[in-house]
Amino acid sequence: MSELFDLTNNVAIVTGASRGLGQYFALALAKAGADLVLTSRNSTDIEPFAQEIKSLGRKVITVDLDVENLQSIENMVSQAVSVFPKIDILINNAGCNIRKPAVEVSWSDWNSVVNTNLRGSFFVAQKVAEHMLKKQYGRIINIGSVTSVSGFAGLAPYCASRGGIKQLTMSLADEWGKSGITVNCLAPGWFETAQNKVLYENKQWLDYICDRIPIGRPGRPHDLDGAVVFLASKSSEYITGQTLLIDGGVSTGATKATV
Repeated sequence: MSELFDLTNNVAIVTGASRGLGQYFALALAKAGADLVLTSRNSTDIEPFAQEIKSLGRKVITVDLDVENLQSIENMVSQAVSVFPKIDILINNAGCNIRKPAVEVSWSDWNSVVNTNLRGSFFVAQKVAEHMLKKQYGRIINIGSVTSVSGFAGLAPYCASRGGIKQLTMSLADEWGKSGITVNCLAPGWFETAQNKVLYENKQWLDYICDRIPIGRPGRPHDLDGAVVFLASKSSEYITGQTLLIDGGVSTGATKATV
């Protein structure tokens, strides 16, 4: 069974690898045997992390990437294929968030979140798929969120972008499935990252959110390992267009009908 999850000789691009979930995903893939292309707006920021991956015996390159800039996306993919002979896996993770009441969201707030999370994810997938289509093989994993299926106050642009990721995943899965490319959405629930750290420092909020999670706690990094390796490996070859929630059950609704 272990060969079903073996990523040896696979090459994976992980966008948004400067911190948080992107690094968790990259580390899980490296431990399963994959070589990596790590991206960040400023790739020098991720050199220490790249060295950690190299210590596992993997080949790694770091590349600048601004997903709001099409030329930057094209340059990133060109650099990846100039070093590696193929791209097997894409973890479409780069994203951002702005928390505001809906009536305070500005035009630029909306564009920043939606252009980064949704438009950027599409064009990264498009440019990577151009190479996957030549090989007739690929695993694209778009990173969504529990907000891909649930709405949360104060997160209107983010929820819209992550809901869009779910729909985009299904569309691309339908279009590229016959070419050997699977496209799935991995949707984490409440995980502490640098982006939302301030929330977790608020005990009242933390108690509130844990009360809504059936498993009773926020996610931990290792909770994502199995899911990302599964969707990146040959073991998931008959799964495409799906959204896999890693959320401790919060997407069930988590509303108590009894005391």
